[in-house]
Amino acid sequence: MIEIEEKFCSGIYPKRPIEIVRGKGSKVWDSNGREYIDCVGGFGVAIVGHCNDKVIEAICSQAKRLITCPGIFYNDTRAKLLQLIAEITPKELSKTFLSNSGTEAVECALKIARKYTGKKEFIAMKRGFHGRTMGSLSATWKSKYKKSFEPLVPGFKHAVFNDLDSVQSLINDNTAAIIVEPIQGEGGVYIADRDFVRGLREICDDKDILLIFDEVQTGFGRTGKMFALEHYNVTPDILCIGKGMAGGLPVGATVAKPEIFNSLSKGEHGSTFGGNPLVAAAAVASINYIIRNNLPEKARVKGDYFIQKLRKIESSIIREVRGIGLMIGIELRLPAKKYILEALKRGVLVHSSGINILRLLPPLVISYEELDKVVEVLKVVLCQ
Repeated sequence: MIEIEEKFCSGIYPKRPIEIVRGKGSKVWDSNGREYIDCVGGFGVAIVGHCNDKVIEAICSQAKRLITCPGIFYNDTRAKLLQLIAEITPKELSKTFLSNSGTEAVECALKIARKYTGKKEFIAMKRGFHGRTMGSLSATWKSKYKKSFEPLVPGFKHAVFNDLDSVQSLINDNTAAIIVEPIQGEGGVYIADRDFVRGLREICDDKDILLIFDEVQTGFGRTGKMFALEHYNVTPDILCIGKGMAGGLPVGATVAKPEIFNSLSKGEHGSTFGGNPLVAAAAVASINYIIRNNLPEKARVKGDYFIQKLRKIESSIIREVRGIGLMIGIELRLPAKKYILEALKRGVLVHSSGINILRLLPPLVISYEELDKVVEVLKVVLCQ
């Protein structure tokens, strides 16, 4: 089937030379029956593992009852998800708009920030990544994602990450919001300093600016907390989440203070598929599984173990190992592509951030035995 997909697909993705046909937990299998430990995890989506039994059960049950229901009607499963999101996010953020992806969650955040404040400009961060639709792409830093599609949405400036003076220098009377990832994933797994995040909150409070956290990749236990904001004890005005929320199904959510959503008139924003019962059922099952199995804490402990093991690899091409929880970047002194393909040959799937960083986003259910195997494979690959 590789030939068929190659013939008819858009050709946008740089494909790896395998066809994945099955997955369970932290492992996937290709069409030849070969097993791999998956540290790509659907770009961080497979938080509760591939084909999680509780998620499958919820999907099957809901599919027999009702699959789609637009937002103009009430729905019992959607209501359960909205209530659950309110319970696990800061109490000030009690209203949620459901969509289908992280980039849509960001688009909603940008729209409501402009509507609520009446201001037009945004400050994002260098190295930041927020999505590929036109608004979220405008907030994204890297020119390779943007240059071909300019002019983008006007009004976006980019400050130096972890530099409050840089942020301050870009603020004016028309600044609606500051948008930041607490941990920059696509940018290379760079972790925000505590003083920086707290300083952003103080700046926003002082200047009457909204603070938007993009936790699409860091949410639902990935960093050792349910949300990365808990590491900083800071509450944003708007929170963007998605990825691992629904056990592998497409989902996004924009969570905000009620008064921010109240600024929208009926019909000013919407989504045909957002909050559909099938995805909502999967999300309820996935979130409950995360809570009942204490996956954030397990991610913290496993992440500490994993990072310590990775830092013991003695390789001249490793510049730095960075990470928090099970969100890890290995910065190399050489381009990463060769090593990604070598790891694949040895049964481990890893991804990249930019040219020279290996990014590891395994399911939070990965075992210590599997983590050890990943370390051994990377040791061989990086020490050749």
